[in-house]
Amino acid sequence: SFPELFEKKNYELRIAGGAVRDLLSGMTPQDIDFATTATPAEMKEMFTSAGVRLINNKGEKHGTITARLHEQNFEITTLRIDVVTDGRHAEVEFTTDWEKDAERRDLTVNSMFLGLDGMLYDFFNGYEDLKNKRIRFVGKASERIQEDYLRILRYFRFYGRISEKPGDHEPSTLQAIKENAKGLAGISGERIWMELKKILLGNHVNHLVQLTYELDIARYIGLPLDGNLEEFARVTKNIQNLCPKPMTVLTALFKVKDDVTNLDLRLKISKEEKNLGLFLVKHRQELTKAMGPEPLKPYQDFIMDSREANTNSKIYELLKYQGEEHLLREIQQWTVPSFPVSGHDLRKMGVSSGKEIGTALQQLRDEWKKSGYHMDKVELLSCLKKL
Repeated sequence: SFPELFEKKNYELRIAGGAVRDLLSGMTPQDIDFATTATPAEMKEMFTSAGVRLINNKGEKHGTITARLHEQNFEITTLRIDVVTDGRHAEVEFTTDWEKDAERRDLTVNSMFLGLDGMLYDFFNGYEDLKNKRIRFVGKASERIQEDYLRILRYFRFYGRISEKPGDHEPSTLQAIKENAKGLAGISGERIWMELKKILLGNHVNHLVQLTYELDIARYIGLPLDGNLEEFARVTKNIQNLCPKPMTVLTALFKVKDDVTNLDLRLKISKEEKNLGLFLVKHRQELTKAMGPEPLKPYQDFIMDSREANTNSKIYELLKYQGEEHLLREIQQWTVPSFPVSGHDLRKMGVSSGKEIGTALQQLRDEWKKSGYHMDKVELLSCLKKL
């Protein structure tokens, strides 16, 4: 195994960062990153002579080597110190001092190392904070934030993942975030959107988005200046257990379709995300359940009349937005029926001109729709005789 290679050469190797946090929380880490005292050159030499495949990635100048073993990729990064940072990326130099590496990490809960013998190396009380479900920056918040302004959103994301209740922040942290908020203007839309999507699907989302307004972050990350915070509070309550898409949650903030367009300009969201946002802004008020015995009918009619692919999934998101849990379950069980009559059937009945066939098909389609899509071919064709 590759830890033995490190041991033979007397290089230290430990599990680092997020994986340690997950393991201590009793979760299975999604990927395990390692940190080591070996330099990239030393690692390359060691792996190559042991016949281990290296994956060529761009991480090497940051000190990261990716080894491929047993069908898995392992990222191993040399301990490092940030020499200069510009709020987006850092130039690094390598070190063998574990504490120096820990102190350039963002949050205490992400700054721990775990020896392969189970020994925990925790220079900033990350384990205490994790047990108490507290999110704190390593060292001074403002310094950490100025190294990479995206850390403001990472703070929010981990807050939503780990904290038990909303509003449990250190005042000095919020102050540092507020003072540095405009640094987010220089961060690429793609990086912001990746963090924002995770915030939107985490806990305390209403609290955290309200906070982006209180701390003057919203406008630097593409959110509307006058976001609809009442609607957002209402919708985030509705949607809690319905597994919405991030865009569905976010659309509650938007008042007009320009809000979606502006978000797209800043964050370069996908075409599908943009279309979903525009769809919800357009239909969330008008397209609602029918009174009476067939509440789903308006949604079903919309799907049947639609000429677009994936209308179904947009309707599902609309029902989540509206908090219609049981209607959502029902419509997910429903399969779109196919219209039972064709032009061929009409020709057999003696309708010959193309134009007449077109008109007749449309009329029958209307009748079929009125029947809740229940009429079959025989019923529809006898209906044609009356028409």
